[in-house]
Amino acid sequence: MKKVSVLAAMGMILCVLVLGLVGCNSTEDKQLGETGAEVNRRQIRSLDINGQEIKQDLGRILLLDRPSKLTDRTIP
Repeated sequence: MKKVSVLAAMGMILCVLVLGLVGCNSTEDKQLGETGAEVNRRQIRSLDINGQEIKQDLGRILLLDRPSKLTDRTIP
């Protein structure tokens, strides 16, 4: 019984490693009917959007996204 469970565990680990390394997507990340230039534009746009979202998140974390309400006077 112990031998069967060890073999089953090793088989599952092997499957996870193979699927993790191979994956289900193509290496080019190209969709049907999409040229190489379109793929590059989509990837660059995605990186730009991700960078903007990171900046917005950091602004919210550091409380830089809205003005301080510590005074009733407006600061020029």
